[in-house]
Amino acid sequence: MNLGDWGTLVDKYTPQAIWGRELRHYRQVAGLTQAQMAQKIHFSESLISGIETGQLPASPEFAQACDTTLSTGGALYRLLDWRRGQVIPSWFGRWRDKEQVATTLRAYEPILIPGLLQTPEYASEVLYGDEAAVQARIARQEIFRRMDPPAPLLRCVVDEAVLHRLIGTPMLMREQLEYLASIITPRISVQVVPLGGIRVGLEAGFIIATLEGGSEVAYLDTAVRGLVTTDQDDVTAAVAKFEAIRIEALPLRMSIDLIKRTAEERWT
Repeated sequence: MNLGDWGTLVDKYTPQAIWGRELRHYRQVAGLTQAQMAQKIHFSESLISGIETGQLPASPEFAQACDTTLSTGGALYRLLDWRRGQVIPSWFGRWRDKEQVATTLRAYEPILIPGLLQTPEYASEVLYGDEAAVQARIARQEIFRRMDPPAPLLRCVVDEAVLHRLIGTPMLMREQLEYLASIITPRISVQVVPLGGIRVGLEAGFIIATLEGGSEVAYLDTAVRGLVTTDQDDVTAAVAKFEAIRIEALPLRMSIDLIKRTAEERWT
């Protein structure tokens, strides 16, 4: 199984794609190119292109900026009402908008395989069989097939306990770990902190997104919900913690070998 097996072409009739076409209509009526629009609303041209083609979602802030520039009377912002019916919680939607346009993602996970690297079967167990939620999680992985803007770099560190924690069946775990090892490329890396390693970071997982222009935002897991923050002190602390954890992780090749060995020896 590989990442491309789950990818499909953008459906031009999804609410996201229809919203993008509405944006293109208003922009063209205003006589603006995507480059001119980008200068006026202070969002990147590549983001505008991705939204207009339905590949990327629009945030409320983006919609409001477009409404103001294109004098739509708030039409584009109101059209985002379709998102209220999504299975993704509103607080996670804030993170997903950043994740969709990130240039680099740095993730640490002490409990589960990170959502961006889960197989559908593993995700289904984690999400208690909620098919809509599973589809939404797997759809996030489309960023690795993104062409414009280019797909992000993913630097992921997991605790070795993640490889040994039974989710579903032994066969499901074996397939998940085999998949995890198979998707590692120069742009997607996974390193493992061995059992008995450092204890910093064991509290919860977190992700740091670097955006175009170098700004950073962090997603922090808590017991009740995830927190999205751009507070510089919080982001700086998350970056420092990630680097401290990554230093203690096994090198990439040794991590791959450990993942494969665990799949073969523990989950046969």
